[in-house]
Amino acid sequence: MNLFDKFSDPEICRGVLDRIKDTVGDRLKFMEVCGTHTVSIFQSGIRGILPENVIHLSGPGCPVCVTHESEVAAFLDLAGQEAIVATFGDLMRVPGPDGMDLKRAQAEGARVNVVYSPFDALELARKNPSDRVVFLGVGFETTAPTVAATLNLAREQEIDNFFVLSFHKLVPPALKALVQDGEVELDALLLPGHVSTIIGMEPYRFLARDHGIPAVIGGFEPLDILRALLEMTEQLKEGRAEVVNCYKRAVGDEGNLNARRMMDKVFYVEDSLWRGLGNIPQSGLGINESFARFDAKKEFSLEMKEVPPLPGCRCGEVLKGLIRPDECPLFAKACTPAKPVGPCMVSTEGSCAAYYKYSI
Repeated sequence: MNLFDKFSDPEICRGVLDRIKDTVGDRLKFMEVCGTHTVSIFQSGIRGILPENVIHLSGPGCPVCVTHESEVAAFLDLAGQEAIVATFGDLMRVPGPDGMDLKRAQAEGARVNVVYSPFDALELARKNPSDRVVFLGVGFETTAPTVAATLNLAREQEIDNFFVLSFHKLVPPALKALVQDGEVELDALLLPGHVSTIIGMEPYRFLARDHGIPAVIGGFEPLDILRALLEMTEQLKEGRAEVVNCYKRAVGDEGNLNARRMMDKVFYVEDSLWRGLGNIPQSGLGINESFARFDAKKEFSLEMKEVPPLPGCRCGEVLKGLIRPDECPLFAKACTPAKPVGPCMVSTEGSCAAYYKYSI
């Protein structure tokens, strides 16, 4: 057994689980806010072995899922213009107004290309100098530095037919909106490992300081998740509330300074729309003036339209932890991975997709 195997060793995990059972009080209601955590919790079977008084809620941790209805409409508007749209594959089937999505737009003649990185989109622009190529920038602090680096490279190499439609979002402001909203009573938060590799610990301090909520950065292996839960139960038993890093093999306390500098060079912080959460102040990233010529919003004069929620879809309530996926009347009936009604069933990181795959 190598060191990595120990993070999924049943005997070690069982020992930590026993300590959780011994430590937890009347209740531990925790929320994870990372799509990879969502999948890991289901895939590893952790959800099924936790004590009944340890309650797991999924939060707004799936970047595709939190992309607002108005932003999806903007993607579709862009696909209808004279441009090549470059996107990650999980955006292709996110439903927009009237059931339209990028996959259908592609079938009807829109030039929509699936890429694996923004650098692929930049290469697409390089190979098609007579076309305008737009990369759809979604995701959290994890993906934003790479998009920023791509824009920086486009400027250095004077590739003027490359653009980014930036709907990147920042996790800490969304957590602040969640805990201030008060609709869901939470005992602790499992903080996102990937995002934390970029931003470190400081942006989460307000959770413990201002709201008395234990918050733990955790990795994605079974032992990582159980160790984070044990930290939560110990804090609650001792009456403490701290932000703790239990993923030190990947996350430094200060995060990745170079990545943050690149983000600061290219983006500025602005208000942003979140599916289910509405407009959250200072939670998005726009393209700053020094890179304005690469901003698709300006190049294509895109306007954000008011778009009603998808009929019958309760993804917004799932993202806020108000309901479980199977409490949506469309779940596993009208809404399945083969024919999704809402984005939480589209993305592999979506709560509904994970619940469908591992719980039924």
